Amino acid sequence: MDNYTNDNTARRYKAHVSTLGTTQIHLRNPYIIAWWSAAFPGFGHLLLSKYIRGYLLFMWEVIVNVQANVNLAMIYSFQGKIDLAKESLDTRWLLIYIPVYLFAIWDSYRTTVDMNKVYILAERENHRFNSFVISPIEINYLDKRNPFIALIWSLFMPGLGQLYIHRILTAAFVVIWSVIFFYFSHALEAVTLLFWGEIQKATSVINPEWLLFFPSLYGFATYDSYTATVENNKLYEKEQRDYFKKYYQNNHFRILKGKKVK
Repeated sequence: MDNYTNDNTARRYKAHVSTLGTTQIHLRNPYIIAWWSAAFPGFGHLLLSKYIRGYLLFMWEVIVNVQANVNLAMIYSFQGKIDLAKESLDTRWLLIYIPVYLFAIWDSYRTTVDMNKVYILAERENHRFNSFVISPIEINYLDKRNPFIALIWSLFMPGLGQLYIHRILTAAFVVIWSVIFFYFSHALEAVTLLFWGEIQKATSVINPEWLLFFPSLYGFATYDSYTATVENNKLYEKEQRDYFKKYYQNNHFRILKGKKVK
């Protein structure tokens, strides 16, 4: 049950609170979104709450990257083994990897530019949106939360920061793929061996091809949870301000610019 239903009486809404999370439109830097798509296809679209497109591009990246041995080739190139890098690449997969990779960057940039225009129009219209929802499976509402706490939880485990701010879809997706990456990279096994002092064994057990996914995943999880918390706080303050202005402020109240009140 919502405290207000977005019933399309407005042309554009700035936000929507649902059982699965708070979705909102706000100004974003298209170059930053495009950069995240370059770091890992799908991340740019997830930042824009374009979940289906983001999920598809993310899974495409993982599957085709592993099949084409892109990460393995990168590891060889980092080590200066250029010939091994060339030999490891599977061109049958690589040639279909490149167009989709470029599309993810271009489409996230284009979508960000368009959504910034929509936000400006929605801000001018300033139509009411729901701020509270309760259902048999979940409760969600606008409130203020600490962005640094969201960041810290994301450092402990990618996805927990999103869970803290009630971005259920992103949280579930990131947590599931984190478990997959941990499993195939043997990262936790290597950490355990390091605690036991078996450095050589820890180095040999790890799978660097899967481990190379983690910098982008951790970076995205921390960035998304922090920025989303900041924007949710702004949305909460704006909704509260509009509510008090409508129901508690005198209609004749005016702020006179350039004059001091004695």
